[in-house]
Amino acid sequence: MSEPALDWRLLGVDFSSAPRRAKPIVAAWGRRAGAVLKLEAIEALPDAAGFSRLLATPGPWLGAFDLPFGLPRELVETLGWPTEWLPLMRHYAGLSRDEIRSTFAAFCNARPVGGKFAHRACDRPAGSSPSMKWVNPPVAFMLHAGVPALIDAGVQLPGLLPGDAQRVALEAYPGLLARELVGSRSYKSDDKARQTPERLIARKDIVDALEQGRTRLGLRLKLTHAQRDALVDDASGDKLDAVLCLLQAGWASGQPGHGLPAAMDPLEGWIVSA
Repeated sequence: MSEPALDWRLLGVDFSSAPRRAKPIVAAWGRRAGAVLKLEAIEALPDAAGFSRLLATPGPWLGAFDLPFGLPRELVETLGWPTEWLPLMRHYAGLSRDEIRSTFAAFCNARPVGGKFAHRACDRPAGSSPSMKWVNPPVAFMLHAGVPALIDAGVQLPGLLPGDAQRVALEAYPGLLARELVGSRSYKSDDKARQTPERLIARKDIVDALEQGRTRLGLRLKLTHAQRDALVDDASGDKLDAVLCLLQAGWASGQPGHGLPAAMDPLEGWIVSA
């Protein structure tokens, strides 16, 4: 079991399976000193090449990434796909998005109403969407785009894949921490018509709570005035989501084994802090 990484650089990443200048991948860098996590920088990565360069950043760093690292075991076994993680990811990466969509749709269509999707063990405690969803949100395509990049970069995925022990990647879910702070209130939208004052107030409430350390993660976020304004003013919520992932990385940095459960399914993976 790995030791805590309290003096490492920390990274939180809000991922996109189709990054572009208007909707980039967003990375938040920080460092932890005791119970204080200082935000150092936020980067916008408008393409996949930028994401690969980010992953190549020399360590030591511990990153928390908002994309699924695995598929539900029930789905994999039903489809007859490989039941070891790396062969499964190689198989999945070889499929087109159309093949993924049609395969998963056929799986769902054969199942009863109310139980269309297969779930990972971490979905219920995290409140996350099943990693086989191909729309609203398209997390299946996020896995398809993101995990091969992590594999190619040679980073370590604890419990799933050995790699560079100085560059460690964990699966995160910003909604888990946001829901703890504002419940079911929406705090973001890419649709300009839905970028309402209520969502702005929710973002402000989240940032207030993070700065005051009012979460079960036991960390207090340290921001400059400019950083605070940037998080509150970003109506898409992408910068805030990256920072929420950063907090989850900060929590994991102080936990034995990065806080992953000993009984984690080595095919499905786990969402950190779930």
